[in-house]
Amino acid sequence: MKNYIQFGKMHVAQQLHEFLSQEVLPNSGLLEPIFWQGFETLLADMIPQNKQLLKKRDSLQASIDEYCVTHKTPSLTDYKSFLTDIGYLVPEPENFSIGTLNVDPEIATMAGPQLVVPINNARFAINAANARWGSLYDAIYGSDIIDQDEGKAKTKAFNPTRGKAVVAHVRDWLDTLLPLKSGSHIDSIRYALSNGELTVSLKDGSTTTLQDPSQLKGFTGSLTQPTALLFVHNNLHFEIDFDGDKPNASGDIAKIKDVIVEAALTTIMDCEDSVAAVDAEDKTLVYKNWLGLILGNLCADVQQGSKTFTRSLNPDRGYRDFSGNQFSLMGRSLMFIRNVGHLMTNDAILYAGEPVPEGLMDAVITSLIAKHDLLDHGKYKNSQANSIYIVKPKMHGPEEVAFSDKVFAKVEQILALPLNTIKMGIMDEERRTSVNLKACIFAAKDRAVFINTGFLDRTGDEIHTSMLLGPFAPKAEIKTRPWLTAYEKLNVINGIQTGMSGKAQIGKGMWPIPDQMASMMQAKIGHVESGANTAWVPSPTAAALHALHYHKVDVFTQRAHLQLASDGMLDAILDIPLLNPNVVLDENTIQQELDNNVQGILGYVVRWINQGVGCSKVPDINNVGLMEDRATLRISSQHIANWLEHKIVSDEQVNASMLKMAALVDKQNASDPEYIAMTDDIENSIAFEAAKELIFKGKEQPNGYTEPVLHAKRRKMKATYS
Repeated sequence: MKNYIQFGKMHVAQQLHEFLSQEVLPNSGLLEPIFWQGFETLLADMIPQNKQLLKKRDSLQASIDEYCVTHKTPSLTDYKSFLTDIGYLVPEPENFSIGTLNVDPEIATMAGPQLVVPINNARFAINAANARWGSLYDAIYGSDIIDQDEGKAKTKAFNPTRGKAVVAHVRDWLDTLLPLKSGSHIDSIRYALSNGELTVSLKDGSTTTLQDPSQLKGFTGSLTQPTALLFVHNNLHFEIDFDGDKPNASGDIAKIKDVIVEAALTTIMDCEDSVAAVDAEDKTLVYKNWLGLILGNLCADVQQGSKTFTRSLNPDRGYRDFSGNQFSLMGRSLMFIRNVGHLMTNDAILYAGEPVPEGLMDAVITSLIAKHDLLDHGKYKNSQANSIYIVKPKMHGPEEVAFSDKVFAKVEQILALPLNTIKMGIMDEERRTSVNLKACIFAAKDRAVFINTGFLDRTGDEIHTSMLLGPFAPKAEIKTRPWLTAYEKLNVINGIQTGMSGKAQIGKGMWPIPDQMASMMQAKIGHVESGANTAWVPSPTAAALHALHYHKVDVFTQRAHLQLASDGMLDAILDIPLLNPNVVLDENTIQQELDNNVQGILGYVVRWINQGVGCSKVPDINNVGLMEDRATLRISSQHIANWLEHKIVSDEQVNASMLKMAALVDKQNASDPEYIAMTDDIENSIAFEAAKELIFKGKEQPNGYTEPVLHAKRRKMKATYS
C-alpha cells in the first residue's frame, strides 16, 4: 500500500491524493479531514447499492435470455406482460413538471449546438470551450459547403474565387439571420449606424433598415466606423465584422470581414466514452484538466508548421450599447462534465481493499472541483446560476437514476452545497431507460436538466438485450425500423410533457462524419424541427454551421406545433429490429457487413489500447473519416456477436476478416509515427487480442459494454511498455 494514502477503509493513490490536497481542497471551504471522512461514509453507504443495481441488470438479462430462448415468436402483448412481471417495465408516473431551479440560459432558454470532447486532451477541451463563437467564413471556406468547381478549389494560399463564393453564401444566410425591410443582403454595399439604428445601402442606390430594429444590440469600434455590429436572432447572438479602411481579400464592397456566430452554447467535458482513463495516472490527468477549465488557466502548446503557440480559454466579448454603456457576452461554452456510469471500478481509490465504483469517485471529485466556480475562484465564470452540471450516462431505468440522485445529494452534503446544486443530465441510451423515460425523469425531477438520444449505444443495448431471440438486421437497416423513429420522438415528447421546455435541454445525437458538412446541413435541420434545443456536433466548424439551423427554425415556437400524442410508441420501441425471417442474406452482403464491423472495431481499438486515444476521427473501410468512441465499438462488436450466435457468420469467417482488416487498418495508419502495427506481431498484439475478445466474448459482456475488456487490455499495454 506504499503508493496509497490511507483514510479509514479508504486508500487513495498518492498522486491523486497530492493533487486533491494541494490543488483542490485548499480554499474550497472544506476541512480536509472532514472531506475524507464524508467521502468514506458515502462509499460505505453507496457501494453496496451500486453492486445491487448491477446484480439486478444481470438478473433481468438472465430472465430475458431465458424468455428469448423459449419464445422465438412472442406476441407483443405477452412480451410486455413478461417485461412488466420481471420489473423491466415499470408503471408510468402521473403527469408532472420538473422542478429544476437555477439553470443557465444556455441550457434552459437558448437553443444551439453542443460539443462533446475528451477532457484528457487539453487542446481539444480548450478548442471546444472556445467554440462558443465561430467564424462562418472560416467554417464554410474550409468545408465542403462550397464545391471546388470553376476555380473554387481549396488551395494552400487563399483562393479569392472561393472566398467570393463564401461571401455570397453567407450573404444569403444573412437574409435569414437579419431580415431587411426591403431588398437583400446579397445586394448590400454599405452598413452604417444612425441614431442607434442600422442603415443598409443597396446596389440600386436605395437604403433600407431592419425588419426588427431591436435585433441590433451593440457595437465595437466607433459609431462612425464600427469594427463589429452585434445582433440577436432567435435568442442567439452574431456579429458582422468589418475591415476599417478597405475591402477584404474577397473584394467585399461592403467591407464585411466576417460573420461570427454564437455556436456551441454548451460543451460536455467527457470523462467517459471518449476517454481512455484506466488508472490513477489517467484519472488524475482527467481531474487536473477539469480544474484547469474551471479556474480558467488550462493551456496547451500547439504546433503549426515550424511555429508553436499556446492555446488558452477565450475571454468574454466586450461591446457598447447605444446609450454608451459597456457590456459583455460569455466567450466560452457553458460546461457540463460527463461522469462515468455505474459499471466500472477504478483502483485510483480503494475501499476495504477493492477498487471503488468509478462513478462515485467522479461524482465527488468533479463536483469538488466545480465548487471553485461557485466560489468565484476562476478567471472566468462557468455557471452564472451557480449550478454544477453533470451528465450521467448508461443508467438503466428509474432505479438507477434515483440512485444517482441520491449520490448527488450526498455529495452536496459533503461539499456543503445547497440541495440540487448539482444538476443531472440523463442519457437516454439504454433500452430500460427508453421504455421508462418518464419515470426516469421523475426520479430526478428536481435536478434533471438534460435528456438526449444516442443511436449507437442504444442499438448496442438493443442487440445485447435480445441477443438470443434471433439474428438482427444489418446495421443500416436497423436505422430504418420503426423502433428508432419512435425512440427519437418519444424522447422529445417526454421532455416537453414533463416541463423541460424552458428549464432544460432536450437533445439529439452526433453527426459522425466531420468532413461531410454539406450532408450535415441537409440532415441535421431535422433535429431542430423535431423540437430538440441542442444536438451533438463533431467539431467547432460543425458547431458554427449547425448554429444556422437554430436561426432557420425557432425551436421554442416549433414545439408549440408538435404533435405530442404518444399512443403506440412504446409498442413501436419494443418492435425488435431482427432480420426479416423471409430474407436470406447473400454471401457478399454478409461479408461486407462483417468486414465493415471488423474494420471499425480494429481501427478504434488499436488506438485505444496502444495510444490511449478514447475518441478520434477513424477512417472507415472506405477511408471516410468517422468519429469513433466506445458507443460505435459497442454496436459493432454486439452485432458480430449476434451473427455468430445465430450462425449468420462462422468463427472462421470472423478470424479471416480480422486478419484482412488488421492489414488494412495498419496501412491506413502507416503515416502515424506513434502507431504500433498489429500485423508486425499479430500473435502478441494486445490490441488485436482485445478486438477478438470483444467479438467472441461479446455475448458475455455485461449489457454488451466494451469497457471491461478495453480497460484490462489498456492496463496490460501500459504495464508491458512501462
